[in-house]
Amino acid sequence: MKKVYILIFLLGVSLVHSQETQNLKLWYNQPSGDIWENALPIGNGRLGAMIYGNVDKEIIQLNEHSLWSGSPNRNDNPAALKAIPEIRKLIFEGKHKDAEKLANQNIITKKSHGQMFQPLGNLNLVFDGHENYTNYHRELDIEKAVAKTIYTLGDVTYTRETFASMTDRVIVMRVSTSKAGSLSFKVDYTSPQKQKTFATTPNKDLTIFGVTSDHETVKGMVKFKGITRIKLDGGSLSSTDTELSIKNATTATIYISIATNFNNYKDISGDENKRATEYLNKAFSKSYDKLLTSHIAAYQKYFNRVKLDLGTTPAVDLPTDERLKNFRNTNDPSLVSLYFQYGRYLLISSSQPGGQPANLQGIWNKNINPAWDSKYTININAQMNYWPAERTNLAELHQPFLEMIKELSVTGQETAKVMYGAKGWVAHHNTDIWRVTGAVDGSFWGTWPEAGGWLSQHLWEHYLYNGDKTYLASVYPAIKGAAQFYVDFLVEDPQNKWLVVSPSISPENSPKSFEGASIDAGTTMDNQIVFDIFSTTIRAAEALNTDTAFIETLKKTRNRLAPMHIGQYNQLQEWLDDIDDPKDNHRHISHLYGLFPSNQISAYKTPELFAAAKNTLIQRGDVSTGWSMGWKVNWWAKLQDGNHAYKLIQNQLTPLGVNPGGGGTYNNLFDAHPPFQIDGNFGCTSGISEMLVQSSNGAIHLLPALPDVWKDGNVNGLKTRGGFEVLEMQWKDAKLIKLVIKSELGGNLRLRLPNTMKQKSGADLLDANGENPNPFYFVAETPVAIISKKATIMLLELKPTTIVDIPTKKGNVITLLSK
Repeated sequence: MKKVYILIFLLGVSLVHSQETQNLKLWYNQPSGDIWENALPIGNGRLGAMIYGNVDKEIIQLNEHSLWSGSPNRNDNPAALKAIPEIRKLIFEGKHKDAEKLANQNIITKKSHGQMFQPLGNLNLVFDGHENYTNYHRELDIEKAVAKTIYTLGDVTYTRETFASMTDRVIVMRVSTSKAGSLSFKVDYTSPQKQKTFATTPNKDLTIFGVTSDHETVKGMVKFKGITRIKLDGGSLSSTDTELSIKNATTATIYISIATNFNNYKDISGDENKRATEYLNKAFSKSYDKLLTSHIAAYQKYFNRVKLDLGTTPAVDLPTDERLKNFRNTNDPSLVSLYFQYGRYLLISSSQPGGQPANLQGIWNKNINPAWDSKYTININAQMNYWPAERTNLAELHQPFLEMIKELSVTGQETAKVMYGAKGWVAHHNTDIWRVTGAVDGSFWGTWPEAGGWLSQHLWEHYLYNGDKTYLASVYPAIKGAAQFYVDFLVEDPQNKWLVVSPSISPENSPKSFEGASIDAGTTMDNQIVFDIFSTTIRAAEALNTDTAFIETLKKTRNRLAPMHIGQYNQLQEWLDDIDDPKDNHRHISHLYGLFPSNQISAYKTPELFAAAKNTLIQRGDVSTGWSMGWKVNWWAKLQDGNHAYKLIQNQLTPLGVNPGGGGTYNNLFDAHPPFQIDGNFGCTSGISEMLVQSSNGAIHLLPALPDVWKDGNVNGLKTRGGFEVLEMQWKDAKLIKLVIKSELGGNLRLRLPNTMKQKSGADLLDANGENPNPFYFVAETPVAIISKKATIMLLELKPTTIVDIPTKKGNVITLLSK
């Protein structure tokens, strides 16, 4: 009997371990075929690859972070300076169509509308005679950042493991067999690049060399070099001019190195051949096991910081594509946990310090002419990519984006001066690796000089989490420059005498009364962004004890900004005039920027605006493109409606084509706009964290938007403003039962709790009084809302909470238990 009990115990341990491991894997029982959106992504911030997992012809689709079309260039339109007064006059006269026509002629660039992020090509592995396979399985282990394909042919099992090394700038694949000498295959490159050359070297390296495309008046001058080298255990390696052939090996380890001549946005004098060779030689000298071990350790340094458990069900044992297909109609909480962690995996894999920021597709793109050039759309999408960075404990991965913003603050100075005669810097709704800041695509989308103000909030946000004044001083010139631009660019609205941005748009929408035009003055989002950048610059200058006179200028100017309005349909107005259409289901709901990612609209400080924001969301509807649904998860979380936020997660985690007129998710869990845009993945990961922990409105709010389906769970490692880390948070029946928080900066810890708790020592907690004295939780006063006489505002009823204050010192760990 004793032996039986031991056996049962060991079996139970095995099952638990298997289930835990399965929860952090995407896995499938079919190959990708020729469908890119079925393939599995790996990356190290500089190299990206899509692993198809095909049996007889494996495809490794390759990207490199600096492999873009074009070369250093500018795209300002100096004709704007002379035309702006006339454009403003037409807008204020209500002649929006005429104003837009003039803007198209004088503001939109006549040069490049942005360059393209392009692929290197494919590395192909051809296995003759492998068609009749059995026991097929492929997976992406996001706990280790390793992709694997396994299948059986006769009595031989073939295994492929692939990773993009976090410690060495190479992609590594090991192909192994269960029977010595049974491995034979061929390897070659293919590429959609027009200028490329394939070759093998005397030492049997397979190479690709080329130059990227010319695009829209800009000559392609990025040179690239790819080298593949193979290390065998047994067997032989031979080559032709453009192909490698492996015969009768037991194991083959494939090393892939890629480099370009790109140094930075204004310098492409690097040596791509030398770089690619050095990266490869360094890695090739190491064994596969050593490379794998160091890669996993470097990756897990980031990934293991946060753990999320929302519960599990038998659905975890199904392939990922089946779970996705069933999610809307079944309870599968662990798929949400997987999707949350997948977003963190994608950010780690596509955004590493020193590299380029994640673009519209992260670092994964197969098309030589990708949708929207796969560049940086900075009227929402690029910002959304980095919403998870601070709150999900990946602050270092914010660095590439922060560096890009600092670079734009340099290139954007010329744009501000040449196009608008203004100090500071400006950027419009798109940029690329060359950091262009002119207006692109057409006035309907591009006449939007607000990117600098929004982007600068990321510089400030990073400081709110780390409290590092040395860092703040380094980014203050960029923050100040964004504010300087608006001080010069704002103009008085002749009707109301408010200061407004003109010309501009509410991305990328248009009211019916504008007859198809979008151009306007003083849109709600503009007013919110300018209010934010002024407030941020004031706080940054005060923290650094500098620019006293400029602070006063900003305060006086901020007092004259247009307020937010609540319109006749009880909605937050998108425009200054009450012209919103309650049947408008547009994907952009830009005027809710004030609710999230900003904190101007608050449940506790601006309840009328808070209620109006909810009405706007209801009127816009739930179904929309993938990234828009990701933003909506965050909005419903801020509205403290967990069930509605979860409904949006259900919509997003739906196979593409099921939501009529909307987006969804591909089988590999990539977000479908459609086509693939990675911002939806990152936006939803941010939204899930906001459902559990928020640190806006003066306090850390715990479980603010918990849906009914997540009654029990725990999360470890989320970060908050003010340098606090939620080391452990457990809840049961929607009530907190344990909370452990570490203070990394000291200062007052104000908690908003769903239920009463006590300190571990047994002592009661003190009720919070007045404003939070912690400077990282200062909330700037927002403009008073103007409410339409036709509006009938119904304030929202929120779940009761307990608010407590706990003074902390740097390094303190506070433990609370339920009463």
